[in-house]
Amino acid sequence: MEKVSFTQMKDGTKEEYEFLTAHEIDHTKHTADRLLRALVDLDEGLSGYQITRLGHSVQSATRAYRDGADIDWIVSALLHDIGDIYAPYNHDEYAATILKPFVREQCTWVVHTHGDFQMLYYGQHLEGFDQNKRDRHKGHPYFDDNAEFCERWDQSSFDPEYDTLPIEFFAPMVREVFDRPPYSPDVIRAGAREPLQNAEIAAERAA
Repeated sequence: MEKVSFTQMKDGTKEEYEFLTAHEIDHTKHTADRLLRALVDLDEGLSGYQITRLGHSVQSATRAYRDGADIDWIVSALLHDIGDIYAPYNHDEYAATILKPFVREQCTWVVHTHGDFQMLYYGQHLEGFDQNKRDRHKGHPYFDDNAEFCERWDQSSFDPEYDTLPIEFFAPMVREVFDRPPYSPDVIRAGAREPLQNAEIAAERAA
């Protein structure tokens, strides 16, 4: 079978859906490579900063890596703005949806809401923007994590002089994360919090 025969889903047979499922499973095995290509495409997006969108993404991930963050944080930092091209008005939600089946709940929530938290740095300069938009999330168990994410890795990562690691350095991490079984409780770890910084691991990585 090369293609199904039906033109309406309700007319499909068991054999056809088994055929499609096998194709879909094979397709998912290449998700990491498609995401890495999409990151490169960020260089074609709106700029105006001193570095490109791709540069910002890999710089954010580099800072996370050098802070001793775990792989969930690093990959989340790398992909947090991947929606800038296709979802400019909700890029944070877009990125979080991609990450959600494969990283810790803590990281997904931070990526999903980081757009509200980053208002702290520029909302006061633009009419109609709320500098304190993040306050709507006060009391959330991951509030402080998002504040730290934006302060340490997001808002600081527009520096053309920073020694940023190349995207190829992070590619194995992206593949490792997206090779995980989706929505595994052992991965999602609902309610778990891991620090953004680990001084011991940071020192090992700097050695």
